[in-house]
Amino acid sequence: MIRLTDVRKAFNQGRHNEFWALKGIDLRLAAGAVTVFRGPSGSGKTTLLTMVGALARPTSGRVHLEERDISAMPERFLTEIRRSTFGFVFQNFNLIKGLSVVENVMIPAYPVGLPHGRLKARAMDLLERLEMADKAEARAEWLSGGEAQRAAIARALINDPRVLIADEPTANLDSERSAQFLSIVAGLKRDGRTLLMTSHDPMVAEAAVVDRVVSLRDGRQVEAR
Repeated sequence: MIRLTDVRKAFNQGRHNEFWALKGIDLRLAAGAVTVFRGPSGSGKTTLLTMVGALARPTSGRVHLEERDISAMPERFLTEIRRSTFGFVFQNFNLIKGLSVVENVMIPAYPVGLPHGRLKARAMDLLERLEMADKAEARAEWLSGGEAQRAAIARALINDPRVLIADEPTANLDSERSAQFLSIVAGLKRDGRTLLMTSHDPMVAEAAVVDRVVSLRDGRQVEAR
């Protein structure tokens, strides 16, 4: 489904502090699979996710989504691809304080233009599936870490994306909450979604639901299983 060919990414290119975060990544990521990227801080994991999710462009190389080369597409097309294809769960969840949980979940779908009632019903259905319906009207800042994560997952799913991208999704969770997250991942996989995650957590990398682990170091792929 997703193919990366000799993907390289530089920051501050041409300056004294030039840094190459990715140094020639070649990968094929299968549809419907759970892939975990692991490696030490600075290995390029998060940068790789931003390339795959069309949040940033490679300095060189190509990223293909199915048969489309999305590496050099104009931003207006990338915006639509991000909205329709990818859902994102960021490490700190990035929920907006002062808004309710259900309002946070609805935000990515506003540009789609659905009637408010239908959109709220969809958001409530997702919260129900994630056992968060009782928190729908609570403000985001009132949530525990596990609750904030489930709200962020619901928000990532509001546009029914085929691919869910999660950056260190269990970094702020204890073992019990991490196990709950992996149970959610298993359900999403059964739904046919593709899941791409970065993680330092052995509990995630070694989980039975994970199909593939890709190890990175210094911007290069060093191991895959």
